Amino acid sequence: MFAQFFTFSLLFTPFIIFVIAHDPDDFVRPLDRKMLGLDERKEKLSHFRFYWHDIVSGRNPSSVKIVSSPLKNSTTSFGLVNMIENPLTFGPQLSSKLVGKAQGFYASTSQSEVDLVMVMNFAIMEGKYNGSTITILGRNPVFNKEREMPVIGGSGLFRFARGYAQLRTHSFSLKTKDAIVEYNIYVLHY
Repeated sequence: MFAQFFTFSLLFTPFIIFVIAHDPDDFVRPLDRKMLGLDERKEKLSHFRFYWHDIVSGRNPSSVKIVSSPLKNSTTSFGLVNMIENPLTFGPQLSSKLVGKAQGFYASTSQSEVDLVMVMNFAIMEGKYNGSTITILGRNPVFNKEREMPVIGGSGLFRFARGYAQLRTHSFSLKTKDAIVEYNIYVLHY
């Protein structure tokens, strides 16, 4: 009888301690970094450079308008929303090596200047980062020579990522409204 009680105690004591220690009404609990494998891996700083192609013209656009500006005389297209799946290439030519896709949307958020809020996942398709994403959310005053937006996270090899992206317009066509933007992303990740 003692042996059965002892065996029962060894098997269920951790469960009992967990139930007592874990409040069922508490939706958050502290975690040990080791549980997620974060203590074994060192945080790295990586720099990515690629070109973002916003193609709104032609038969196969990568950026489509889903909401038009409700204002008839807006010079900034205030209220406009575009959904994107823009190619990310190694060089500025669209024919350059494809390294990923920018998936998300942008919206015109200013009545006085061309200013976008951008929400994008950069889905990387190249090398060891294939299948991982870098997530960016921020303000983009598109006619400034250089802009900066924060990296707010990621997935895969970019879990817990943080950093920033520097943007510089490489080319913009007034006729087609197509744009090529150079992105330099500096990201801390594990």
